[in-house]
Amino acid sequence: MTRYYIALPDPAQARGPEPAFSFNASGAEGFAMQLQDALRTDGLFARWRDAQSDPDQVPETLGAVDPAAIVTGQVDDLHIDLVAETTISGEVLKHRLRLLAGSGWQLRDVR
Repeated sequence: MTRYYIALPDPAQARGPEPAFSFNASGAEGFAMQLQDALRTDGLFARWRDAQSDPDQVPETLGAVDPAAIVTGQVDDLHIDLVAETTISGEVLKHRLRLLAGSGWQLRDVR
């Protein structure tokens, strides 16, 4: 199990480029729940894959899920900190975060 420490410096800007795949939460709990769902299930990945011009060319490894993933969130000053505990690789986690938050996130630490 790997623990990823993620910051959303400006939660209002933590939105992906495509609204259909983007965070729509406004609070720490909402962001945590949406990321947790994106790690536990293949719903976000499947919607994104199906929107690609050639879905069959999308690497299957990007569809990895971890039904036991846990994400917690808390407000710290004006930003939100998320901690994701999962077996999902960093590559897949980063892909999901880019869909959800665009460039509005930072990976602070990995343990």
